[in-house]
Amino acid sequence: MGLDMQWFCDKILVRTPEDDEIVFPCYRWLGCEERLVVRQAKASLVFEDTNPIAQSHRKTQLQNRQKEFRWDMYAEGMPHVNHCVSALALPAEIQFSYMKEIEFLYTAGKQLASLKLKGLADSRRSWKSISHLDAILCENGNTTIEYIKKHWDEDEFFGYQLLNGLNPMMIRRCYRLPANFPVTEEMVEDSFHNNILIGWTGLEMEMRKGNIFLCDYKMLDGLVGNVVHGRQQYLTAPLVLLYCDPHDRMLPIAIQLGQKAGDNNPIFLPSDSEFDWQLAKIYVRAAEFSVHKVDFLLLRTHLLAEVFTMATLRNLPTMHPLFKLLIPHTRYTLQINIMARNLLISEDGALTNHSGIGGAALGELLRRATASLTYSSLCLPDNIYERGMGGKIHRWHPRFFRVSLKHHTRVPHKRNFYYRDDGMRLWKDIKKYVEGVLEHYYKSDDDVQKDTELQSWIREIFTKGFQERKSTGIPETFQAVKNLVKFVTMVIFTVTAQHAAVNNGQFEFGAWMPNFPSALRKPPPEHKGQTTEDTMLETLPDVGTTVNAMALLKLLSTKSTDHYPLGYFPEVLHDEEVPRTLIETFQKDLSELSDDIEERNKKLELPYTYLDPKNVDNSVAI
Repeated sequence: MGLDMQWFCDKILVRTPEDDEIVFPCYRWLGCEERLVVRQAKASLVFEDTNPIAQSHRKTQLQNRQKEFRWDMYAEGMPHVNHCVSALALPAEIQFSYMKEIEFLYTAGKQLASLKLKGLADSRRSWKSISHLDAILCENGNTTIEYIKKHWDEDEFFGYQLLNGLNPMMIRRCYRLPANFPVTEEMVEDSFHNNILIGWTGLEMEMRKGNIFLCDYKMLDGLVGNVVHGRQQYLTAPLVLLYCDPHDRMLPIAIQLGQKAGDNNPIFLPSDSEFDWQLAKIYVRAAEFSVHKVDFLLLRTHLLAEVFTMATLRNLPTMHPLFKLLIPHTRYTLQINIMARNLLISEDGALTNHSGIGGAALGELLRRATASLTYSSLCLPDNIYERGMGGKIHRWHPRFFRVSLKHHTRVPHKRNFYYRDDGMRLWKDIKKYVEGVLEHYYKSDDDVQKDTELQSWIREIFTKGFQERKSTGIPETFQAVKNLVKFVTMVIFTVTAQHAAVNNGQFEFGAWMPNFPSALRKPPPEHKGQTTEDTMLETLPDVGTTVNAMALLKLLSTKSTDHYPLGYFPEVLHDEEVPRTLIETFQKDLSELSDDIEERNKKLELPYTYLDPKNVDNSVAI
């Protein structure tokens, strides 16, 4: 029966003789002759549903869902995905709304058409100069893009992006230099003879104070770049050392473009020639493009969101309190991921055709990223602590346990790590909401342990999402309410706030191509003093690669009109006072956070807006 022969039922309201209103949620397409059992909106756990008919309904619903939503292996060693190869094969009620789908396709077509009209999308020419990039921005610019265009080549902005750009996940405090990154005291001091580092007391002492930071892109080591427009592209695995000065400026002080130290792998310094130093930073920004797209956007938000969605649909019936809590955060996720596999990372997809990390390199990087995935890295408070980015040195660190407390008085970059600050407040608000809901239904740890549906849910996530690797730290079962609260907080944070942080600014930070190049056409320099402006232009993506990558970034970071911000749910799934009150409190907390972020941003030259709750989608839907 075609969709035109169906009707959509959102909910059924029944008013009792006592004038009470009972809600029966449905939210699905129905055939004219189809029979459907619906349950009251009141949530219940499996051991509370003692009526045999109710128990049978729970089991039948899950059996039907497990037939509709089947797992498939996308590639060895990666999270499993939905079996559907086309979004049209999904049940109608979880597909895009008609308006969203039309808008999505129109936006993509409009962006590409605009670029092709200028005769640039198929061009294999190099850019004549950096200033020629102005022509392709035209009316697509905004104040953020203009700021980046003006400051992209400055050291201070380079460091700022590692805190508040598209990928604030790589930087960590450096207690000891890696053996393969032989930066010396003399290198740094010589480098800054003409540009004295404010507050600098020597490399060793600054590490002890907690003012030295490291970005290590070793995950890219040995990967062979893609072929774009018939030309080989090159990937590097840089190491970047940074200093946070007393003004909270995060400044790069040394860059090595390969993992193996040696004469053919020089350490670039700010005192090198302008073009040597600028090109070294460009290679780092290209590495950022690769790890951002594959690890932190594709894997850690999109693919994990699909795992959480599938496990929820397959293991939790509609009356389960965790289903009601999570289902708004799964909206459109399966469809957007199927489209991504077909249109972006497929053999002829946009990312494959226009990036250095496309093709075989993408698959290998995705495997490496999956192998390195841990539970703690997905939990923001744990991740911030592990990276030493919470503002204080861990005094227990074996090398520095004798350091005087006077070295802990200054908190590096306390004032301008907005991803951390906004993210931690969002984590706290989400946890408060989750804790309230779950503790209302799970009165004890014993309730958690005997919830067989819940245990099936987490077991499937552990098995299908994390390939049963105990080393990830992902729980296989839940034994306590507090453990369940933390995990569910992580799930909601991942598919809402974390996705917004790494997704929504893609066009703003990538529209000015030298700041976020999708591919590089020349291998990294093996010696200093040979780079010119022409060398840089020959290294950067050609014209066609640039505009096609821009079109992709524009599409992926454009908010649709069919948008529900975090905490606002289009479906009425509860008729109980406690969860309804908790939702209202959650919305109030988010509104207060939004007001605080807006007030802070008024004082910033470059506002950080990506974790303003109004800009955070309820789910991975783009």
